[in-house]
Amino acid sequence: MKKKDNRERVLQVRLSQEEFDAIERKFKNSGMKSKSAFVRAMIFEGHLVYFNENELKEIHRLMNNAAFNINQIAHRANSTGNVYKSDLDEIKEMLNNIWQPLIYFQSQLLRLKH
Repeated sequence: MKKKDNRERVLQVRLSQEEFDAIERKFKNSGMKSKSAFVRAMIFEGHLVYFNENELKEIHRLMNNAAFNINQIAHRANSTGNVYKSDLDEIKEMLNNIWQPLIYFQSQLLRLKH
């Protein structure tokens, strides 16, 4: 015997076209068959996460700088056959600067699991 659906209440939400399109894309990518079930899942099981865009841009900048410096060191090593301790120390410092904010973001994401 099929369980009776006791969902009698309707919730209306106004959206811009961009917001509507984003929800449609997410629904299609979810693999769910019912849009109502999808929206309920997002409301009751979803999480809002805020990341400071400037902090993310700073991590991106640090990663680009590190990649550029590592590329220059690799180029010099390939052409001269030499790698200097100061180069390796510089890479370690850059990576430490990147890891600190990444560990913070990871801790924020792990909090969502609980």
